[in-house]
Amino acid sequence: MRKIMQKSAWLKAQGPLVACPVCQAVMTVSETSLVCVAGHRIDLAKKGTANFLNKPVATEYTTPMLAARRRILEAGFFHPFLTAIAAQLRPSDRLLDVGCGEGTPTATLAAGVAAAVGFDISAPAIQLTGGLDTAAFFCVADLARLPFGDDTFDVLVDLFSPGNYAEFDRVLRPGGRLFKVIPAASYLRELREGLYGGTDKATYSNAQVRERFLVHYPRTTVREINNDFALTKAQFADLMAMTPLSWQAPAERRAAMLEHPPASMHVGVELLQVDYCEK
Repeated sequence: MRKIMQKSAWLKAQGPLVACPVCQAVMTVSETSLVCVAGHRIDLAKKGTANFLNKPVATEYTTPMLAARRRILEAGFFHPFLTAIAAQLRPSDRLLDVGCGEGTPTATLAAGVAAAVGFDISAPAIQLTGGLDTAAFFCVADLARLPFGDDTFDVLVDLFSPGNYAEFDRVLRPGGRLFKVIPAASYLRELREGLYGGTDKATYSNAQVRERFLVHYPRTTVREINNDFALTKAQFADLMAMTPLSWQAPAERRAAMLEHPPASMHVGVELLQVDYCEK
């Protein structure tokens, strides 16, 4: 079966899930399109993805950058914290991955749940998700107004993406769970020191993001997850391509690190976890 038909059948089986980006009414499946009662229509792409934006949004996330991200994630760069999240998922869960990028983490987590959706504002990212062998559904959408109905998901996962906590609360079911991963001060420390040593950019603090989350979700538990990921030279080049941290670095420092990369990269994060979100 073609992917567009597979995803169409999947969407139909979900029942009420998608909300019209124009009028917020429930959208239902009509062959390979989503249609609301007002007649607004979203056609699925050939690979079964959907675009819910009213107009294109320019982003810095290019196809080569996203391809580099996929290669290094498939090598296991995010494996420790994805494993920690996956261990707590339930087979009956419906999961939303916020800012899913090219979709590799979503596909990993989708294997353990009943249904998974990933969205990103980057159209090139969602285009790449069409090449993944996964049951997850992917779409282009804006965090400012998610194209999903109220009380739709059991679990929200936010990996390094901005948060819109009002929207999170709206689409999470009562008692839903939330997992947010943010960089620790040690995240990519070898890269940060190599590119920006001797400047303010050589250090990082997640305090502002962390505190904002804790104010909104005071019942949060915080878990530190640390890993040193061994890198080949090619993998380091992919890391440099995928992370915005390197994009504005001095050219001579970038060249020096690409020529003599570190043997490993520290992946230190904090997993912010809410086991019961109150409405």
